[in-house]
Amino acid sequence: MDAHDHDDEEFRGAATLVADGREVTTALRLRGHFQPIDGRFHWYGRVDASEDVTELAGKGNQRVLVRTADGEAEGVLSDPDTWNRYRIAGTGRPPFAVETDLPDAED
Repeated sequence: MDAHDHDDEEFRGAATLVADGREVTTALRLRGHFQPIDGRFHWYGRVDASEDVTELAGKGNQRVLVRTADGEAEGVLSDPDTWNRYRIAGTGRPPFAVETDLPDAED
């Protein structure tokens, strides 16, 4: 058995970030997994660097609505990395499609 008994789901593509009545179109990379300890889906990733994203993020920990072609979800923009790509994270239904079929139980 693997060290983790859950699989990561991934998304890479275009998105719109919305906060304080402002919309910013960007690209992002997200991944996530179901966390059995708290029973929730945790998603996280990085937003491509741009001046618009930096302005939207403000001083950090900015709540944003993330919209993709697959859906939308609330997340938090936090600290930028060395390349000025902001970290984003959320819990619950992610803004991208995930596998929803449960695997067959093993006896």
